[in-house]
Amino acid sequence: MFSFLRMKRTLLAFSLSCAGLTHALAATSPLPPMGEIASQQIRHIATYFPGRMAGSPAELIAAEYLNQQFNKFGYQSNLRGFDTRYLYTSNDGKKDWHNIHATSVIAARAGEVPQQIIVMAHFDTYVPQSDADTNHNLGGLTLQGVDDNASGIGVMMELAERMQTIPTHYSLRFVALSAEETGAKGAEDFIKRMSAEEKKNTLLVINLDSLITGDKLYFNSGVNTSAAVAKLTRVRAINIAHSLGIPAESHAGTHCCDGLQALDDAHLPLLNVTATNYALGKKDGAQQRAISSHFPLGTARYQSQFDNLQYLDSALPGRIDKRARDSVKVLFPLLKGLAKPAKHA
Repeated sequence: MFSFLRMKRTLLAFSLSCAGLTHALAATSPLPPMGEIASQQIRHIATYFPGRMAGSPAELIAAEYLNQQFNKFGYQSNLRGFDTRYLYTSNDGKKDWHNIHATSVIAARAGEVPQQIIVMAHFDTYVPQSDADTNHNLGGLTLQGVDDNASGIGVMMELAERMQTIPTHYSLRFVALSAEETGAKGAEDFIKRMSAEEKKNTLLVINLDSLITGDKLYFNSGVNTSAAVAKLTRVRAINIAHSLGIPAESHAGTHCCDGLQALDDAHLPLLNVTATNYALGKKDGAQQRAISSHFPLGTARYQSQFDNLQYLDSALPGRIDKRARDSVKVLFPLLKGLAKPAKHA
């Protein structure tokens, strides 16, 4: 019988051999044009790690792949496991708690001072939380999660790779979270483990989520983010985008994502980057684009038949590569400038 352990070793060995080849090529040649690394990572993660549900074999293998990538980039990276649970509702109305052991990935590199900038994205895919979810093909083993959220992870990985040889004044931390799709438990666990000093030393959290399907790129500040920080981050990001001819906006008001609430509640300065359309639906970002024959619900989230490479490449030709490129073109100079301000250059 082909055991899970054997499957894990086989898939991980293959993924790491790909990672080693990528790193070797990067070490001997200039990095490719902006966005290519992100696009490759998006496609790799979606292809080889579908069904990355928190606590699943695919989630653990994906976490180990990301951990190995960060280590090869020269970061101090580790897996961080935690126990959590979610409520499952049956058709008869019965509710049961499902316990899971999820795994996040934390990568860090020290700067000249302990103050840090965190770049964060979740890599898990949606866990069906009811019989109704399963009946409607939401989540599950076949969900590639290209938009939600291989896209955010891919962009984060390119930022990490481009920053690997750049000396910084402030410390950097790259965080790939799991269990976001079970009520932002990954974000809650990460924040819970931060000391008061670490929170005090956190200058900014950049959160990357669902960058493909939505109509527009948004750069939004958190509700507890000061005007001064917003000017240095949100306003600057939008200015960079516009200078490059990249459409970008910001939205102040309600948002749909539990993970952001956890960050706001911790009073961490936040820049949330996402692609959606706040003019539609409940105007909270949940509806990403207009309802159409291609996207009957106005979103691809959680839906295996829509949030996959083949469908998105067909319905939105060139969108994956363009959004990867646009996101990196804005975020790399922003992060580079924030991590080593001019007075420390």
